[in-house]
Amino acid sequence: MAFVGVTIALIMNEFSRFGRGFSFLAPAELTRLMNAENALIVDISPIADFEKGHIVGAKHVAMSQFDPESKVLAKAKEQPVAVICRSGMTAQGAAKRLAKAGFTRVHVLEGGMGAWRSADMPVVKGKA
Repeated sequence: MAFVGVTIALIMNEFSRFGRGFSFLAPAELTRLMNAENALIVDISPIADFEKGHIVGAKHVAMSQFDPESKVLAKAKEQPVAVICRSGMTAQGAAKRLAKAGFTRVHVLEGGMGAWRSADMPVVKGKA
């Protein structure tokens, strides 16, 4: 029964992704995407928050300088890209911009870094 519920949730997420241009991922799903498909993790949190703790391998891009055509992002149009912020709200706007620019595999960490930490996922401190 749980399998059916998870399957339905995944299908609903994929249908809603078409309207938004991106999908939401739980921390465990993001970990799988990072490990299996070498996803690019883009953290748009303020630099002070990023330095206090971020996902291993994440690239920091200030929201004020967020540009889908930047050197960091442009070469990742065909690979999975996950956008992360503190709560997941700001990341949605950035993810929409990526989808509009032709990125095909865009994701947002649902709940942002707060959800990542609540799931006891690892973080590293310091600069990127």
